[in-house]
Amino acid sequence: MKVAIIGASGMVGREMLKVLEELNFPVKELMLVASEKSVGKQMEFKGKAVEIIGMKQALESRPDFALFSAGGEISLEWAPRFAEVGTVVIDNSSAWRMDPDKKLIVPEVNGSVLNGSERIIANPNCSTIQLVMVLAPLHRKYGVKRVVVSTYQSITGTGVKAVRQMEAERKGEQTEPAYPYPIDQNCLPHCDVFMENDYTKEEMKLTKETAKILDPLIALTATAVRVPVVGGHSEAVNIEFEKDFDVHEIRELLGNTAGVKVLDDPANNHYPMPLNCKGSNEVFVGRIRRDESQPKSLNLWIVADNLRKGAATNTVQIAEYLIKNKLI
Repeated sequence: MKVAIIGASGMVGREMLKVLEELNFPVKELMLVASEKSVGKQMEFKGKAVEIIGMKQALESRPDFALFSAGGEISLEWAPRFAEVGTVVIDNSSAWRMDPDKKLIVPEVNGSVLNGSERIIANPNCSTIQLVMVLAPLHRKYGVKRVVVSTYQSITGTGVKAVRQMEAERKGEQTEPAYPYPIDQNCLPHCDVFMENDYTKEEMKLTKETAKILDPLIALTATAVRVPVVGGHSEAVNIEFEKDFDVHEIRELLGNTAGVKVLDDPANNHYPMPLNCKGSNEVFVGRIRRDESQPKSLNLWIVADNLRKGAATNTVQIAEYLIKNKLI
């Protein structure tokens, strides 16, 4: 396959390169696209140097896949142009997620809705992906009625500017801030911009994207918090079901779910943490326990590397799904 990575020099673009290599994706020709100031520079793939090129050159090459991670404005402008020449665009921005004509895909959850006609496919928000990976099997068996989720999101979700801010704060240095307040030794209940309803855009993404991917009848409310962590996003999730459940069955069901790994042994202090999930493609779940204050309700804790399954890995897995099912 001829593959273009749009935004190759960014944090997610670099992870895409690693994931393509680790998953042994069938790359015949690789095109790395970044800003004009990066054109001519080189990046490494499978031990070989690959030169960064411009957007127009990549478009003229008509790649089979264009994996976009360069922001919504670039996706809105360029994704349709790649689609017009027959390229399958898998977009990691928010540009197309809620477009009723575009499919929002987590392969393990709703890959079956793809039929090969798609030329622009949306990759969900990182916090949504890890949430629906756990909700989906539970919804199928018990019927998810309501979800309350509080996120603890890595600064890497903001980008390299946020990482530099935290590193500078720890060194006592000054740098251009990514946040309105210090992030080191702090928690900001503020992910993305505030909306008219006083929820942040990130919180509304969780609500709207879960409805689109899983079920519009699920009532979901969220509070998204930025924390001084690099390894991944964490989520404290409370779920109310239509049917009652056995906690042992919940653990067994999630343990048999592709892409989900149960790490749940409180007696031995085993539970998911960003510290040991960094660089992994799986979604980790633990602290699985009945909510003793509410019937048919469950508490659990979900952690995933937001640059991996939350972005780069899911993007590549969508492409893998299309190839495996002969949809391209």
